[in-house]
Amino acid sequence: MRTSARNHFSGQIAAVKAGAVNDEVTLRADGGLEIVAIITHGSAASLGLAAGKSAFALVKASSVIVMVDADASKVSARNVVAGTVASVTKGAVNAEVVIAAPGGAQIAAIITNESADRLGLAAGKTASALFKASSVIVGVDA
Repeated sequence: MRTSARNHFSGQIAAVKAGAVNDEVTLRADGGLEIVAIITHGSAASLGLAAGKSAFALVKASSVIVMVDADASKVSARNVVAGTVASVTKGAVNAEVVIAAPGGAQIAAIITNESADRLGLAAGKTASALFKASSVIVGVDA
């Protein structure tokens, strides 16, 4: 499958916590990264999501927030991935920041050049990628 989403994580469903309207789905991606998604109960049922099922998660780079000196316990985002800046590519207005997480996963974020400068982002600097569980799209191969 090909998509325009910069962040594509393949793995297996680790847990599904069912709710009346929404379900909380935890995907354990290859390399050990855990991603939490909130999707409708109907979507989880139609995809047949259950622990052990192969699945993937998509996150648009524009939905990823970058922080330095992050304290995961002080933000409401369910997905906080600490790592090291692998690259910063600046454009006319925005920059693409790629953060390498332990285990090999890479997460791309699109932020303004002003934010990249203010945060002092550069290859090798410690940073975290944050994204809400409601920003995660879950899919399975047909």
